[in-house]
Amino acid sequence: MKTRACGILLHPTSLPSRYGVGDMGPEAYRFAELLAEAGMLYWQMLPLGPTSPALGNSPYAGFTAFAGNPLLISPAALVSDGFLRQDDLGDPWPVHRNALDYAAVERDRGRILTIAFERARSGLDADPEFKAYCRKSAYWLDDWALFTSLKDSYGGKPWSQWAEGHRFRDPKALDEWREKAAREILAEKFTQYLFHKQWAELRDYCRSNEVHLFGDMPIYVAHDSADVWAHPNLFKLDADRNPLYVAGVPPDYFSATGQRWGNPVYNWRAHRESGFSWWLSRIGHVLDRFDMARVDHFRGFVGYWEIPAEEETAIKGRWVDSPGVELFTAMARRFPSLPIVAEDLGVITSEVRELRQLFSLPGMRIIQFAFGKEWPKHVPHLHTSDSVVYTGTHDNNTFRGWYRTEAGDKERCTFHEYLGHAPAEERVHLEGIRLAMSSVADTVIVPMQDVLGLDESCRMNRPSTLSGNWEWRLLPDEAATDSFAEMARMARFFDRAG
Repeated sequence: MKTRACGILLHPTSLPSRYGVGDMGPEAYRFAELLAEAGMLYWQMLPLGPTSPALGNSPYAGFTAFAGNPLLISPAALVSDGFLRQDDLGDPWPVHRNALDYAAVERDRGRILTIAFERARSGLDADPEFKAYCRKSAYWLDDWALFTSLKDSYGGKPWSQWAEGHRFRDPKALDEWREKAAREILAEKFTQYLFHKQWAELRDYCRSNEVHLFGDMPIYVAHDSADVWAHPNLFKLDADRNPLYVAGVPPDYFSATGQRWGNPVYNWRAHRESGFSWWLSRIGHVLDRFDMARVDHFRGFVGYWEIPAEEETAIKGRWVDSPGVELFTAMARRFPSLPIVAEDLGVITSEVRELRQLFSLPGMRIIQFAFGKEWPKHVPHLHTSDSVVYTGTHDNNTFRGWYRTEAGDKERCTFHEYLGHAPAEERVHLEGIRLAMSSVADTVIVPMQDVLGLDESCRMNRPSTLSGNWEWRLLPDEAATDSFAEMARMARFFDRAG
């Protein structure tokens, strides 16, 4: 990421597909074309794993670190590829701005994928592409397909509530289940094959247009995940395989009780003894999908906040060291270029900075943070070239929404003083983009909502809330607007256009 460039943050679910949620269909290809036409190098998105209404539809709270989200499989592409007929799809769905009905889309996508599977089922044994995919992905796909079939049979209950034989992975019980649920297991493998096929085609198209895909990888996985179920020794669990400790962050000026995330923490001794094989598989999988990836909560690779599982808040946690240097040394040996961005936001110690710099990993700077409590860390004149600068991230308000509803008088005055004038509200997002674009940092990423100058009603996520998130949608043809053209002009002016 040492080229001076820029890009857009837009999760595929936000694309204006006609089938209820954004997907890997025609609108994804059109968006890649718009980026290429504007000379923008990067398309950043959020994690691609399966989501669930039970977990607030968050892409950061999935049941696996490896599988793809079936909701992103394009119905239109399934028709083009001969897996479905047009009349299987039903009527097109209207595209609403902030009203994505995940539960309804999940039911309909399940219906469509079942039809596709039943039509393809008899030929899968002789399909060389499907068989090759299953062989290459077996290291995670076999456990994932087994996990999902069992989870469905238990009505969606967490694996910690399954019968003993399934919960503790008794070989005889699992063999019996594989035979009993052979159809369901094969169906999930087929679904993941469709995801892989469509993603590979979109990735290749982006590369042919010199658009780089920029992914996101959470540091932790959920306890109710195929990863913890299949590899319990890699996490700090008790004899019943419930978490002994969970992850979070300590109290700070944002929260008097800290944040208790609830993810099980890693048993780093077991990871070290295995040569970090699970992590190397995970990083390899991410880099097979993306040209680069952001690693969330990077400071957790130096030290993490460990909270006893019985505690309801993060107050009584403690700092525990992590083997970050050893882990990233192993990663760098396997992946010499190591195209990773370190999410180094919040209170960062010298040890965290040293780890990032030791492996030449870019850090992050947020324009919204530049004029308040985190002054002067994020102000543009203190940026460095090894940074990725954002007007805001998926967890922030939109830039206009921040200015309207979150920035206090003092923060707005500091912002005005830095600009040298007080902008009209309808142009405040352009001022934020201009500050980012003019930075010495090599890379600038702007959320699509900020490109369009949308207000607080269009933010992607409100942290610590469980409903109403991840629902924002781009309207048809909205990207091809004067606002997008204005960002493209700034990219050219500040020498960021390819």
